[in-house]
Amino acid sequence: MRTAFSPHHVERNPKTELSGGQLVTPFESPRRAELIKAAIETARLGPVLKAQAFDLEPVLRVHDAGFVAFLETVWQRWQAAGMAGEAIPTVFPARRMQARPVRNIEGQLGYYAMAVETAIDAGTYPAALGAKDAALTAAQWIALGDRCSFALCRPPGHHAAFDLYGGYCFLNNAAIAAQHLLDHGASRIAVLDVDFHHGNGTQDIFYRRDDVLFLSLHGDPQDAFPHFSGFADETGEGKGLGFTANYPLPPGTGWERWAEALEHALARVVHYAPDVLVVSLGVDTFERDPISFFRLRHPDFRRLGGRLGELGTPTLYVMEGGYAIDDIGQNVVAVLAGHLDR
Repeated sequence: MRTAFSPHHVERNPKTELSGGQLVTPFESPRRAELIKAAIETARLGPVLKAQAFDLEPVLRVHDAGFVAFLETVWQRWQAAGMAGEAIPTVFPARRMQARPVRNIEGQLGYYAMAVETAIDAGTYPAALGAKDAALTAAQWIALGDRCSFALCRPPGHHAAFDLYGGYCFLNNAAIAAQHLLDHGASRIAVLDVDFHHGNGTQDIFYRRDDVLFLSLHGDPQDAFPHFSGFADETGEGKGLGFTANYPLPPGTGWERWAEALEHALARVVHYAPDVLVVSLGVDTFERDPISFFRLRHPDFRRLGGRLGELGTPTLYVMEGGYAIDDIGQNVVAVLAGHLDR
């Protein structure tokens, strides 16, 4: 199994995150990716290779061009406006207000943001480009015949919608990879999101389409971020009706209940018979994750990988969340090793 990795991930290194009413050190940090990379190399799961550089065409297949231009220029414009700190939105187009991308940079931040916890710094856009490069590189390996590959993406991507960023996400790596696979020979893709948080961005991008089956297991939005997406009655619209499935689960969910939802989702995958399975791999379902409330343990991640490997479908893993730093490498390796039956 090959792993695609971009050294540009370290360029994103903000110092502030709004959490619990305080500005704290961000939970999503460069160390996450470095620890995963080291764990993969130690476990000898296969080579970790530098991601190939791709242009913006695959990004613009799933994201709004104005949104991408905003991400490219926001830091420079923020500084030009005389702002001393990191770029954080302070106002949003709330109910009954005009939702339009105004000229002012503060207004644009609010227009394109889904939440305020995610600060933008000088290296955010280069890191986001590196993450999409990792996803596209690993997707290309699958398109060329690999049965399993891993995109070690940072920043993550599944909260990034057609024209929204937030939840540490800027470009939707999994969606970009899925579209790339469709553009290079695949006719049907299934995206299975096992991150603790609902993959609202991926759902948004594919909600009205029938060539991508999207399934997400996550904390009940009544209790968990992003709160306004991921309810069980969200099943798609138009020709996409029935091609979205959400499995919101309560606080304290452990392996037995989580695996029951997984089996239901996998039955949908098998029936759909995709050419490729894209897995948004978050390991923040772990019992000691600092910003989640599931109770999966180390052996459960190997069980997850083993179960996905049993499907026999070409599989692309795309890294999403996971914030228990001391355990993140072990948990990611467990999934991949389980898939490979190593």
